[in-house]
Amino acid sequence: MYSRILRGHNVNAICSVSSAVRFRSHISVAPDEALEDIITSSSTVRPYSEVPGPRPLPLIGNTWRVLPYIGQYSVSDLARVSRIFYEKYGKVVKLSGLVGRPDLLFVFDCDEIEKVYRQEGPTPFRPSMPCLVEYKSKVRRDFFGDLPGVVGVHGEPWREFRTKVQKPILQPKIVKQYIKPIEDVTNDFIDRMLALRDENLELPEDFDNEIHKWSLECIGRVALDVRLGCLDAASGENSEPQKIIDAAKFALRNVAVLELKMPFWRYLPSALWTKYVKNMDFFREVCMKYIDEAMKRLQTKDPESPSSELSLVERILANEPDPKTAYILALDLILVGIDTISMAVASILYQVATRPDVQEKLFEEVKRALPDKSASLTAQDLENLPYQRAFVKEVFRKYSTVIGNGRTLMNDMVIGGYHIPKGVQLVFPTIVTGNMEEYVSDASSFRPERWMKQHQQQQCPMHKDKVHPFASLPFGYGARMCLGRRFADLEIQVLLAKLIRNYKLEFNHDPLDYQVTFMYAPDGKLRFKMTPRD
Repeated sequence: MYSRILRGHNVNAICSVSSAVRFRSHISVAPDEALEDIITSSSTVRPYSEVPGPRPLPLIGNTWRVLPYIGQYSVSDLARVSRIFYEKYGKVVKLSGLVGRPDLLFVFDCDEIEKVYRQEGPTPFRPSMPCLVEYKSKVRRDFFGDLPGVVGVHGEPWREFRTKVQKPILQPKIVKQYIKPIEDVTNDFIDRMLALRDENLELPEDFDNEIHKWSLECIGRVALDVRLGCLDAASGENSEPQKIIDAAKFALRNVAVLELKMPFWRYLPSALWTKYVKNMDFFREVCMKYIDEAMKRLQTKDPESPSSELSLVERILANEPDPKTAYILALDLILVGIDTISMAVASILYQVATRPDVQEKLFEEVKRALPDKSASLTAQDLENLPYQRAFVKEVFRKYSTVIGNGRTLMNDMVIGGYHIPKGVQLVFPTIVTGNMEEYVSDASSFRPERWMKQHQQQQCPMHKDKVHPFASLPFGYGARMCLGRRFADLEIQVLLAKLIRNYKLEFNHDPLDYQVTFMYAPDGKLRFKMTPRD
């Protein structure tokens, strides 16, 4: 996405030596003996014990800070907490003494973040969703077996599975073939939006749930070549698609609660953990019903069908003899795709509606690309929307849907002048680094133009916009970059183009704050006013 040039670092000789060593797999630095020699030969590297951060209390450590009633921090306020850590403690912050989990090391230095990413091997260990790992690898190992999928999985099992499924998901040429199916779903979504408006042309208070329905319908169409009926007028709160949405939201939005607020399920099954397992069982069973039906249809499908009509599952089955691979990938896409894309779209539409000048620029651009507002979209049409793409990048920079990325150190490493031992979980809070003046010029301003090549070429070389390539990484980086990022981006671009070309969005209510559920998004009722253009 961006030009990633390895920048020069103002660091001591230790980092120079360690960067010259051939790194092993994962995040790997020099062998332990070499690292010890380097550390002991320098007085500039400080011990891990000196890393600043909230001081843990005896016995209960720092877990109390996020516990109900007595804690300082709310899980929904993790973005603000990250900023507090940076302002109070600096660019490297340790949160230790957490029940049942390793220490967290918050890194707010983009050069250090870049160094970590550049040095990782083919199977980086990304700390994520231990509760889902527990469910897949132990609770329901009878179902998942040795095919754990790509979500909440690490190491060689993750690499092997991803290698089997990534080709049809990441190739731009294949992704572009789904413009028409996604546009069809999006047209139905816009029709539903029109039908839901009240006498003031405003959308209902629960409009965010309608976005989730659109997201699930897109996933079903792309992954399984099926319309699930999410956008039908009769699709109410007791419909199976709605139950899938509710189950996926529960699974993802309780990850942080289980990991930080109520981590005791690791030792004794808590009420929340028991509910989480039952919820995942229900989600798996309902989804498998639709996946099974899709598999049966595939068996009777004309083998001469054009490649543009193939679902992702079909493309995987064409090269993968074990159908279980396709089943588990479809489950992962549905589980993670619904809420992540929906919350990103909620944030993007809120920024469209509350920035009329920006919205007008978006409209003028899409009107030039699509003179006939009823015309179908093509790949070239989307290519002709550079400001729209820049707008989405700017939303993700300033209001990063993912508050941070992370890695688990597999070997000792020097970060920010401190000796960090293996096993520590690194957190890269992109919600903070993407808004730091040190890494982004005029970071407090919302300027999509900063991402446009034409704009950059017209600037004076001495005053060009600066955006550190590792300051804003909404889809992650490297081997563990988001597998579904190209489809997520395509769905967002199609929705924006179709919606803004035909309608004006407004938000005539008190401004909404952003909070963390599973993602970082506006917290409140998305009562957009939707007015036809011309």
